[in-house]
Amino acid sequence: TIEAFPSYNTVHTQFHPRSNENNGYILTLGTHRVYVAGDCEDMPELADLKSIDVAFLPVNQPYTMTVEQAEHAIRMLRPGICYPYHYSRTDLAPLIQAFAGSDVTELRIRNLQ
Repeated sequence: TIEAFPSYNTVHTQFHPRSNENNGYILTLGTHRVYVAGDCEDMPELADLKSIDVAFLPVNQPYTMTVEQAEHAIRMLRPGICYPYHYSRTDLAPLIQAFAGSDVTELRIRNLQ
């Protein structure tokens, strides 16, 4: 199944305002739930999502999440695995450090070059 979920910025609203009614998506593949955020920041609705196995979160200021917002979003979602994407030149080292040794979320970084 595919479920639409709101996707908007909470701080830098000039880029992705809530009024645009953009979406992220939750894909249910067998027993796994995958959340693809779309362009957004750490929206409070993320705390309502349950049982997310894999999350794809955009981390790229000023357009999407800061590293701190991404950390907050991951702590709300509590996915088993998180793939930051759209990060361009963003330094992900603080995010990697925040989840090093986590028994809840495995952070997976892919080279975008």
